[in-house]
Amino acid sequence: MTTVLGRPADPAADPVVGRPRRWAAPPRPVWEEKPGRAGLAAKSLVLTFACLGVLFPLWIVLVTSLSSRRTIDEAGGLVMIPKGITFVAYRELLSGGQVTRAALVSILVTLVGTAFSMTVSVLCAYGLSRSGSLGHRWILMVLMATMFFSAGLIPTYLLVQSLGLTDTYLALILPSAISVFNILVLRGFFMGISPELTDSARIDGAGDIRILFQIVMPLSRAVLAVITLFYAVGYWSAWFNASLYLNDQDMMPLQNVMIQLVQKQEAPVGLGQAIKTGELSGLAVQMAVMVMALLPVAVLSPFVQKHFRKGMLTGAVKG
Repeated sequence: MTTVLGRPADPAADPVVGRPRRWAAPPRPVWEEKPGRAGLAAKSLVLTFACLGVLFPLWIVLVTSLSSRRTIDEAGGLVMIPKGITFVAYRELLSGGQVTRAALVSILVTLVGTAFSMTVSVLCAYGLSRSGSLGHRWILMVLMATMFFSAGLIPTYLLVQSLGLTDTYLALILPSAISVFNILVLRGFFMGISPELTDSARIDGAGDIRILFQIVMPLSRAVLAVITLFYAVGYWSAWFNASLYLNDQDMMPLQNVMIQLVQKQEAPVGLGQAIKTGELSGLAVQMAVMVMALLPVAVLSPFVQKHFRKGMLTGAVKG
């Protein structure tokens, strides 16, 4: 039997025993090999420094917000090592006044805005995922065009003003209610659902609304959880719309109040006198407002984290 580079011409036959031979798998690239002890130690060290780089600033913010004025004065500013814990800053912030009202405004806008955005996005994505829907291709092209071209800030402001939305809470929701990227992710996920399921339901007499709520959405919980978190974090962290469309200070959300505190433009009502008399540290109040602004995101993110890989990757690859 002829050989090529020392191997039989027919790799399926073993010339010695007459049985198929299993050739050894080619070696994997270096970056795919299982790391040794040195590699594991290096990875652990890098991850440790990365975690410290994220957690250390948060630790300073939290400790400073829980420190007394004397501790902050002794540290010369931000506190790294706690010396006694006091909740006076949080008690004053939550006892009423502008900060409490701003927190309620942020919660209301986040809940209503997220519900509205998810409703419109799901309906739009489901319609665009059905190839037989009327004008779905042209609508998709128009939506994608808005990702690259926009009217600009001044026309948007004039539109909001002409609709009578200035100095209303709708101005915090409607101008940024829809994200085309989120719609495309939902559409890709919906298109990945087996058409046999929807076809069988349609044969049984189910309409599009029933198919959406009883078949498509239960199978899309992962991507729905991720998109809901995206919208909620966007509404909770938004501040530009409020600074642009609202003139009433009592209507400002929490993020805008936090900016005022950090920039020391204006102390919240009820706290200015306490800071002047030395009962409170202005720095502690600033850090406390930061913690209040970060707390909802920090609490909700771990519960949605498990859905990120399944929801985002599947929705981005399919369709």
